[in-house]
Amino acid sequence: MGRQVAQVSLFYGFRLDDHVPDDHLLRRIDGLLDFGFVREALADSYSAAGRPSIDPELMLRMLLIGYLFGIRSERRLCQEVHLNLAYRWFCRLDLGDAVPDHSTFSKNRHGRFRACDLYRLLFEQVVARCAAVGLVTGRELAVDGSTIMADASWEKKLPGATAADELRARDVVSRPVAEYLAALDAALPPERDEHATVEPTQVSPTDPQAALTRKHGPARYAYAINPLLDLDTDCILDIEATPARFSAEVAAARTLITRAKATLGIAPVQLAADKAYGNGPLLGWLINEGITPHVPVIDRTRQRNDFFTRDAFRYDRDANVYHCPNDKRLTYRGTAQASQVRAYRSRPADCAACALKPQCTTARQRAVTRLVTEDARDQVRALSGTEASTRARQRRKRIERVFGHLKRNLNLRSLKLRGLNGAAEEFTMAAAAYNLQLLARRAAPV
Repeated sequence: MGRQVAQVSLFYGFRLDDHVPDDHLLRRIDGLLDFGFVREALADSYSAAGRPSIDPELMLRMLLIGYLFGIRSERRLCQEVHLNLAYRWFCRLDLGDAVPDHSTFSKNRHGRFRACDLYRLLFEQVVARCAAVGLVTGRELAVDGSTIMADASWEKKLPGATAADELRARDVVSRPVAEYLAALDAALPPERDEHATVEPTQVSPTDPQAALTRKHGPARYAYAINPLLDLDTDCILDIEATPARFSAEVAAARTLITRAKATLGIAPVQLAADKAYGNGPLLGWLINEGITPHVPVIDRTRQRNDFFTRDAFRYDRDANVYHCPNDKRLTYRGTAQASQVRAYRSRPADCAACALKPQCTTARQRAVTRLVTEDARDQVRALSGTEASTRARQRRKRIERVFGHLKRNLNLRSLKLRGLNGAAEEFTMAAAAYNLQLLARRAAPV
């Protein structure tokens, strides 16, 4: 029976490189990604005098390890890098090199890293590498939003109408609160989107840019992660963080497509999404951009059961009038600019003498409304049930697998950082980690 006896040797013949397998995820990623952009992006953020700082590339490599392996705590991340040989090898740390303190990350990620948008630069580098190996086709896309719980208690809330004044009156203002107040001072909605103008009824005093949502169970403060997915390769082409409101998520779809076309030079031919994205303005914009929307149209025309719905009225596009079931004309009376709705009304004399009036209205005349973008909605309705639409909606479900991977495998169930900028940082880094894993599986190291 053998016995293991610990012996302290004076010298060791040891190389980290010999102990990291060839098929290890970090070795494959190290051969696929160039971190040279880090120093160039941060060149103006460091002084030419003084003691040398901790290498920013080292900190970014450590943060990337945390997102790749679901290590959300910076304290635990430092411990794991200290102990794990593969992590040390990826960070270019030898056995005797010290690991940076966890407080170093907070000072840099909220300061110079965020100022130069380093995380977005990393994500774009990863997507560019994916494009170089053929993982970006950019033709059939999908978009969706999923809620991620914010680091804020639902029990603490302020009335939306007075929240800004109460927060400004505080002696000490945290970073997320300062970002929220700065957005208000710039005459922008808290979610930084000109199309999402929802005024919140309740605001969290801890993270005021988060939205109170009941999308999945009890009310909670949350943000929405909005990826733009290439359905041919499952690559995330772009990512956007918004408060967990449907209006903000729908507005983010336009931002994602516009930015992806500009940065990647893609020409999408179709977009698949669920019914939350089936409003007229977005559908009209997609058609104008030459993108076929395979999206269920939001339709509320059948909510009145007692009278004729708008489906019973025939629209004459050439004359811009409606014809009622008794073939009387409803003429155009104007457009409400705020809601982009056109109004059509009948003549009171026609309704007074109509035998169908009890089935139509109790007023002196019948009114029918039509969205300015109704033509686009009609085009999308015509696509419903076609083979192409059925295929696109089936393929759209692939984006749900992406959400599952981000939440289960990368541990992105809740946010560690507060504020919309913090949510954007976490979502961008998680999307970069997801794409790197995809790249490592489908491409050989260079």
